[in-house]
Amino acid sequence: MAKISPGEFIRQVRAEASKVVWPTRQETVTTAIFVGIMMVILAVFFLGIDSLFGEIVRWLLSLA
Repeated sequence: MAKISPGEFIRQVRAEASKVVWPTRQETVTTAIFVGIMMVILAVFFLGIDSLFGEIVRWLLSLA
């Protein structure tokens, strides 16, 4: 692989960075709210599954 000078590297980095499309504030807020809601839904779901399996194991252990 050919080595490039530090100046050329910096120019390439700046050129690539200028192509980045950053989300708007509204998109960021909307996405953050969506992630928060999904996190709560999944936490409640896994709490229910864990509680169910805990009860099943407790019941199985009481049989022994």
